[in-house]
Amino acid sequence: MSRYITLLIGILVFSCDKDQGPGYQEPYVPGEEDEPDLVEPLSDTEMMDLVQKETFKYFWDFANADSGAAKERYHPKDPTLNQDVVTSGGTGFGLMSIIVGIERGFITRVQGVERLDKILAFLENADRFHGAWSHWIDGNDGRAIPFSELDDGGDLVETALLSQGLICVKEYFKNGSDVEKALAIKADVLWKGVEWNWYTQNEDVLYWHWSPSVGFEIGLKLTGYNEVQIAYVLAAASPNYSISKTVYEKGWANSGGIVSPASQYGIPLVLNHAGSSNLGGPLFFSQYSFLGLNPKNLSDQYANYWNVVVNHTKINRQYCMANPNNYLDYGADCWGLTASYSRNTDGSLGYSAHSPSNDLGVVSPTAAISSIAYTPAESLKVMHYLYQHKDRLLGPAGFYDAFSPHYNYWVADAYLAIDQGPQIIMIENHRSGLLWNLFMQNTDVKKGLEQLGFNY
Repeated sequence: MSRYITLLIGILVFSCDKDQGPGYQEPYVPGEEDEPDLVEPLSDTEMMDLVQKETFKYFWDFANADSGAAKERYHPKDPTLNQDVVTSGGTGFGLMSIIVGIERGFITRVQGVERLDKILAFLENADRFHGAWSHWIDGNDGRAIPFSELDDGGDLVETALLSQGLICVKEYFKNGSDVEKALAIKADVLWKGVEWNWYTQNEDVLYWHWSPSVGFEIGLKLTGYNEVQIAYVLAAASPNYSISKTVYEKGWANSGGIVSPASQYGIPLVLNHAGSSNLGGPLFFSQYSFLGLNPKNLSDQYANYWNVVVNHTKINRQYCMANPNNYLDYGADCWGLTASYSRNTDGSLGYSAHSPSNDLGVVSPTAAISSIAYTPAESLKVMHYLYQHKDRLLGPAGFYDAFSPHYNYWVADAYLAIDQGPQIIMIENHRSGLLWNLFMQNTDVKKGLEQLGFNY
């Protein structure tokens, strides 16, 4: 299953079972006295400015103090919780967010370069496993923190998400000052050190994990449509550790079996979503790989990827509007199912990969916000809805991770790096195409796409 969800449910929030919420509550029945006071609305431009600026704080104000890298999570009511647990994929999102912060004037260019240099120095000295970083890293000393009993080494997908950010850093600063050029070179060297082809085990597929203690025992292959496609693109792009087109075709695409004939609400699904129903998986499937990789005009023998990501988003939205479980407030202004913090049945804080086939009545703001490049008008409606409930939903690092109007407006007043990062990045891609342009202009990326048979 994507992101080995069975592990995530029990592991990703290994400290969250300490965060007891209110006791079990019956579904909420609103009355007139519950109507919120109308908040002065913002224009669409003001709304995007606000979300980017507030979300940026996650990667700037609340980053790990020693490394400057992105913490796995941030709980405002318990700010020391897991404060040394750095996430490699989330740090990749953080690198891209800092570039946005410079462009939008949230920080100066000098400040951004200083922070980025600190992060890259940390990554240079962190544990690596045949070039790949671990999922979690100790922000104090760079040592790998086990994500599970067997997952104590390299994580190729998290490494790909980090590498996506490193490539954007390289491209953004490569023609700058001498200091900036040195930073660009450092970013380039880091991602090019990943031994992508070693993670095939000489088979026609990439493997997710390698451990120095148990090797490839987890045995999870990178197959199917989820968040792993970026790993194949970067593996093909690598000048020193490249994979063949056959690895992509037989591994990720399952020799063509990835193509789906299914349609929902009259919208073609296009590709089979790994581990999910024909209604599609969590929306992060169509976001993580495409923070830098531009799906516009991107196609190969299997799909037109703009259709893939837009259709996936529209199906997710239509499902919420159909609302077969009759959850309160689901509709055109309140939609978006993806992996995030969640509400356990007793009201406590948990985690779940929400999707139409795993709908718990919990909406994740990142789902619709990070889809803005695909569904701009529809995503902005959700942002305006969230803002009308800002007293409950807007915290110190942007909109909180999840909420449920159905259960007495339960709110997960916490944050995850992998949910905050796509918001600021994809809003920027919608506004200016900045990260898409940086990533797609990279010479190695172009070679990788051509090697795999993409048109772009």
